[in-house]
Amino acid sequence: MAKKKKQECASVPGWLVSFGDLMSLLLTFFILLYSMSTVSMEKFYQSLRGLTEAFGGRSMTHTSKTLIKNKVDLDFKNMHPKLKKKKMILKELNEIKASLQKAGIEAEVIDHGSKITLRVASDKIFLPGSAEPTQEAMQYFEVLCKRLKETGFHLSIVGYTDNTPIHSKRFKNNWELSAYRAISILRYFIKCGYDPRLLSAEGRGEYDPIAPNNTPQGRAKNRRVEFVIDLSGI
Repeated sequence: MAKKKKQECASVPGWLVSFGDLMSLLLTFFILLYSMSTVSMEKFYQSLRGLTEAFGGRSMTHTSKTLIKNKVDLDFKNMHPKLKKKKMILKELNEIKASLQKAGIEAEVIDHGSKITLRVASDKIFLPGSAEPTQEAMQYFEVLCKRLKETGFHLSIVGYTDNTPIHSKRFKNNWELSAYRAISILRYFIKCGYDPRLLSAEGRGEYDPIAPNNTPQGRAKNRRVEFVIDLSGI
C-alpha cells in the first residue's frame, strides 16, 4: 500500500510578514528612545526653577543629594511681581478697611483672584438722596487714592442702592443716583492725581443686590460703593 504524502504546512499570509516586520521596527524604535532618555537632573531642576518662578517664586529648601551635587539654586530672594503687587494691594486695602470699620463704616475686602474689591457701605459716605460724599468720607478716599495711584492698576468705581424708590428732583431713579455717586468719587480720584485712563465709573442701582431687600439690614448692605481693582494687566 502506498504511503500517504505528508501534508505541507500552510503558507504564511503575506500581510502577516509585513505586520511582523512593522512590530519589530516599532520595538526597536522604542528601545532606542528608552536608551536615549537619560534625564539630566541639572536641566530638570532648571526647568523646576523656571516653573517655581512663574508660579510665585517662593523660596524652596531641598535636602536632596542630587540638588546638592548639581548645585542648582532654587532660592528666590524676590517673589514674582504679580504676587508681590497683589500682596501689597491686599495689605493696603485691609488697612483702609480697618480704618473705615473703626469709624463705624462697614467695609470688607474681597479677593476674586485677578480682581480685588473693597466694598464700602454708603450710608455714612453719602447723605440720603445725595451724590456728594461727606467730608469724613473724602478723607478715606484721599488715603485710598494716594495708596493706589502709583500702582498703575485699573480701578472701577461701582455704585449700588437698595430697591426703595427715590423721590428727588435731581435723580429720576436709583440707577441715576448710583451712577452719579460713582462719578463724583471718580472726579475726586482724578483731582487727587489718579491716571484718568485707569479709572471708570458705573452705576448699578438696585440691581445685583448682595442681601434681600425685605429687611432694613439687607437694604443697608445693598447700599454700597465698590472699588474694583483689576490685576490682570500686570
